Amino acid sequence: MNKEYTVWPVGKLPKEWQRPELDLIKEKGYNWKDPRDVIDIFEKKVAKFAGSKYAVAVDCCSHGLLLCMKYLKCKETITIPKNTYVSTPMQILHSGCNVEFESLNWSGVYQLKPYPIWDGAVRWQKGMFIGGEDDLQVVSFQIKKRVPIGRGGMIMTNSKEAYEWFKYASYDGRDLTKQYMDDDFKMVGWHFYMTPEDAARGILLMDQIPEHNKDTGNSKTYSDLSKNIIFKNNPHI
Repeated sequence: MNKEYTVWPVGKLPKEWQRPELDLIKEKGYNWKDPRDVIDIFEKKVAKFAGSKYAVAVDCCSHGLLLCMKYLKCKETITIPKNTYVSTPMQILHSGCNVEFESLNWSGVYQLKPYPIWDGAVRWQKGMFIGGEDDLQVVSFQIKKRVPIGRGGMIMTNSKEAYEWFKYASYDGRDLTKQYMDDDFKMVGWHFYMTPEDAARGILLMDQIPEHNKDTGNSKTYSDLSKNIIFKNNPHI
């Protein structure tokens, strides 16, 4: 996307009300002119770390997974481990697909079968991207994860087409090079963007965190969701 952004934000907060992260990364040598440049810096930093060609920042890992399913136009039943975090099967249902649970020992990352979507919410290791041209992998920056921004996620991909779609889709289908009143909106998007301040916090945290870490979750970390009544009785299943 073109880097010539329209003015952001419309109004500036008094200095004492502003979050400090944007100034802190400048002190660390990260130069930016528009706050959205910070998101680009964070995305490129994560892509380089993970080993993917591209990365797109979103407001949480769960929404990243939903965008992946929407991008691939998923329609089939999606199979996931029965022991996982509850938001994953919920996003599958929100996508319009059915969910099926399987018994699977996993650590760090697992596939949303049969699609090339990988839930890597609890993995943070250098070179962690699965690596195929069609693969989409999502990581979490929730407060208990290795990069504890508080909330946030990142979609990793080797596809330029997917990257560009996610950039528009995650920000209401908007073209950020245009003034809002002049935007003809390329698509029906979602309000899933990451803020520049959260991206700046992610940059600061990445500079302090080791490259190789143990997974923060696995099949023993989560309860068996297949026994939960909301999934047994959901009309999508």
